[in-house]
Amino acid sequence: MTNTNEANITVPEMKLELVPVPVSDVDRAKAFYEKAGFQLEVDTRPTDTMRVVQFTPPGSACSIVFGTGMGEITEMTPGSVKGLHLIVDDINKAREALVKRGIEVGEITDLGGVKYAGFGDPDGNLWLLQEFPPELRQPGQSFYKEKDK
Repeated sequence: MTNTNEANITVPEMKLELVPVPVSDVDRAKAFYEKAGFQLEVDTRPTDTMRVVQFTPPGSACSIVFGTGMGEITEMTPGSVKGLHLIVDDINKAREALVKRGIEVGEITDLGGVKYAGFGDPDGNLWLLQEFPPELRQPGQSFYKEKDK
């Protein structure tokens, strides 16, 4: 049973900024994400056994991290992250750009107006490009545009 006092407590803003992506080979993963057009933010070795690599997808406020010597983060099974969504304004343009960069991207699937195309990194972590049609976009969602009155 929920305490009614808990429901009245306002939770402050929390922004997702970093998602671990488990990989088996840091240099191979780094080359892949560079090829995919992600922005390299960090590649550092704080200790002899630790390496931290951080990338940000173009236009995103959230980054990914992988590396070595980061405890439970690097103990995750490589390739076990599935369904990371990259929301795009135009899925055809986004897919074409990745393909031109040498990334193998699946065909576009239309599920009731919401479109998807998937691709994986060398370890099998699965990414999905997702496009919402303008009429389904809600305030606060990526690429939402106010309708002219």
